[in-house]
Parts: sequence; structure tokens; C-alpha cells
Amino acid sequence: MATAIKKQPSIEDLAQWFLSKVPMTHKKLQKLCYYAVAWGYALYGKQIFKDDSFEAWIHGPVSPTLYQKYKNNGWEIIKQSKKTPSFSEETTYLLESVWKTYGDKNGDELEAISHKEAPWKEARKGLAEDERGSNTISPKIMTTFYKSIYTGED
Repeated sequence: MATAIKKQPSIEDLAQWFLSKVPMTHKKLQKLCYYAVAWGYALYGKQIFKDDSFEAWIHGPVSPTLYQKYKNNGWEIIKQSKKTPSFSEETTYLLESVWKTYGDKNGDELEAISHKEAPWKEARKGLAEDERGSNTISPKIMTTFYKSIYTGED
């Protein structure tokens, strides 16, 4: 069942969209949402979801908003959603592309990918590998980094 989103969608709407695909861990959900937000900045040059800031935590990018919503799930699988939010054609295309690119990976694989990328690494500067941190991942760095992947430029 599709649920129409008329206002700027929230990060929670985004999470629900991914959860309508399959049940998944909190870690996987966090990373999929991160990649949707990051690629939105890179491809469209704008913020697509409200409350979309991500912090560079030990296990990769984390939305504090989503963390609060799903933290009680711990390492358990989050159930598949019966509702699928409906977004603009542009946003839906972006989400489908992110799903096709990253959806077959588990949370640990997505964590490993994000740890090799400039936005997370830049936000973790000065922190030990196992040190907690809450530095925000810069939308500007996300834009530059993912756009360079898309265009093939360094």
C-alpha cells in the first residue's frame, strides 16, 4: 500500500521506503539511508529529506533520528513495512538506484564500504578506530565525493 508524501519527506519516510523492500538490520537500514541522502546531494545538489544529518560513528554513518527510532531493535532484524511511502519521480528514481546498488549487501558490508570513503573518514579525523564520535558528516564533502564517483573525476 502506497502512502503519498506531499511535504518534504523525512528521514523516517526514507527508512520506511527501504523497510518496505525487505526486513533488515538497523545497521543496514542506516547505511542505505545514508547512501540515499549522499547520492541525493551528489546528483541533485540539494537536501531531499528533512532531518537527514549523519554522524560518523564507529560502525559508519548514523542518523541520530533513525538511531532513536530503531535503537531498541539492537542487532535484531527490523520487520518489513507494509506501507510504502510514495515520493516524487526524481526521488523514487534515486531510491531505486540506491537499492539496486547497495540493497544486496548486508550491514557489515555496507559498513566496510563506508569506512573506505572520504565523507566518513574526514568526519572521523582525530578519533581512534574504536573511539565514539558524533562529528557530523559534511553534506558538502558528500556532494563532492559521490559526484566525483558519478562523473569519474578525482
